[in-house]
This record gives sequence, C-alpha cells and structure tokens, in this order.
Amino acid sequence: MILDAGFLISVDRGDEAARSFLEAAKRAGRALHTTHPVVAQVWRNGARQARLARLLSSAVTTHALDNGVAVGLILEASGTNDVVAAHLVITALRLGHDVLTGDVSDIGHLAKVVGPTAPTVHAWP
Repeated sequence: MILDAGFLISVDRGDEAARSFLEAAKRAGRALHTTHPVVAQVWRNGARQARLARLLSSAVTTHALDNGVAVGLILEASGTNDVVAAHLVITALRLGHDVLTGDVSDIGHLAKVVGPTAPTVHAWP
C-alpha cells in the first residue's frame, strides 16, 4: 500500500483511525510505502512530529523521485501538474501496490491515465 500525505498527517495528529489502520496492516503483514516528495509535503519539525518520525523510521519504506521522465509523461497525458501525486502513482504502478489517499479525485485521474495496469485508489479516511 502506498500512503499519501493525508494518511501521514492523520498519523502525525494521533488519529485513532490511522492507528487502527496501522495495527491492522501490521497484523496482516502488509508492506507500507510512501515517497520522499510526500514526506516533504508533511514534514516540518521532527521534534514536534514524533509519531510521524516513528512511523517513517520503522514501518514505511520511502521511495526517491528517481523516475522524472515517467512522472513528466503521466503529467502530460493527464493534463495536470502535481508532481508529488504523479510520482505517487508511478511508484504504486512500479511496485504493484494500491494507493491510500485523501485526494481520490486527483490521484484517481492520474491512475486512469495509466490504463488497465493502474493502481487501485482507496479513499482515506
């Protein structure tokens, strides 16, 4: 499962639904991922973001923006300009994982551009 900024913000705020999701994912052995651009969207001060820091250091694999051409191509095809969202979709596609996002409309639009191999997009919360 690829996690978008909305979920990470929920973790940072101590949201009970996020905690429950993480516990269920751990019990199920589900791998959790995000991207460095998503982390950049939510990270401000590690001293005040202990929950988020703990999650990122222990339970989530973070992927670098190392496929700029693919990101640019999906942006062109979709007529959009959100590099962070496009990279999230490209990463999900590459890993074969679903996406958990608070922005189903934008992420869903980008995923549809990919075609039949598109990742499934799930709404958070």
